[in-house]
Amino acid sequence: MKTYLAASAMALVATAATAQDAASTLPDAVGQVAPALENYSENALFGDVWQDETLSARDRALVTFAALMSRNETGNLSEHAALALDAGVKPAELSETITHLAFYSGWGNATAAAEAVAPIYEARGVAADALPAVEPELLPLDEEAEAARRETVQSTYGEVSQGVVDNTEALLFRDLWLRPALEPRDRSLVTVASLIATGQAEQMTFHLNRAMDNGLTQDEAGAMLSHLAFYTGWPKVFSAMPVAKEVFQSRAE
Repeated sequence: MKTYLAASAMALVATAATAQDAASTLPDAVGQVAPALENYSENALFGDVWQDETLSARDRALVTFAALMSRNETGNLSEHAALALDAGVKPAELSETITHLAFYSGWGNATAAAEAVAPIYEARGVAADALPAVEPELLPLDEEAEAARRETVQSTYGEVSQGVVDNTEALLFRDLWLRPALEPRDRSLVTVASLIATGQAEQMTFHLNRAMDNGLTQDEAGAMLSHLAFYTGWPKVFSAMPVAKEVFQSRAE
């Protein structure tokens, strides 16, 4: 019991510290120009949302980074990269997130993110040996699930663009998704966050189901939606809510 309580206390301290770090990313100009926005930020976002333990501080930092990168909001991406590292995201995981989201939000966004994170890595002495291998030993592939996915995509879109179908199989599901530097749950987490951030709710059904298959709980998914409302805007989250509701209901049946 004492061990559990001590661990819980440490988690609370870590969460509070991460919330304070998140608050520190708010520019002074916000209070000078929009004091009401500063108040909402300090009380609702950093005071409540960031301290809600339904989603860990680490996951919140990773989700926020994914959303900002996908929206090409490079102005404060460096600060949020530092926040993610302080919250427990490893340099290799952040690097792999950038690589992964190149395929989901575009090469330009990924390149801009790498440029924003580079000074943070340099300042912290992150060397090449702390980054993911270019050609690692891949995780095992679920051949049956991949065959079913490919058949669906092939039969639906093969006559539209065989190149997209082939690259989706070869580059994404037989390579990118099997890279070990980012756990499958985290890879799914940042993918769903990116889809929400870019308004691609119609693509969420597959990926939210995959995220939950990879260990994301319904409560965590709901907390992610609540968190992202502040970083992507309420309309994008409300566009995603019906998809999430349908996924939750289908999995409960």
